[in-house]
Amino acid sequence: MAENTFLLEIITPERTFFSDRAKQVIVTAIDGELGVLKGHVPMVTSLAVGEVRIQKADGTWRSAACSDGFMRAGPNHTLITVQTAEWPEEIDVNRAKIQLMHAEEQLRQKESNLQFAASKNKLARAVLRLRVGGRGSVNH
Repeated sequence: MAENTFLLEIITPERTFFSDRAKQVIVTAIDGELGVLKGHVPMVTSLAVGEVRIQKADGTWRSAACSDGFMRAGPNHTLITVQTAEWPEEIDVNRAKIQLMHAEEQLRQKESNLQFAASKNKLARAVLRLRVGGRGSVNH
């Protein structure tokens, strides 16, 4: 089992979110989804707000909602650094619904480019949290 796994670490400023052997990780890079397996060529990429899917060493899959950040991949070790990461059971769906409504309202208002970008990011995070939380239907 260990011969086709690599060390995967996901860290936030508050905690080590995940640190274990993995067969595969799929992330949302700024230009689309990207998968990493053992033996991946060294690379660094920017991550967008999105779902991170982890295939653990035992073959099971686990998903998490992550903010934007960076990933450094290599043959035997991949490091993901993000501001926030949440397992589905950690997501407060009611709070995410409220955040979604607030972000949609902010997008309807006339704003500066910077405020518009921040509102789009908030909207993306709220939609992601509802999707990964598994208890909400979102049509965006």
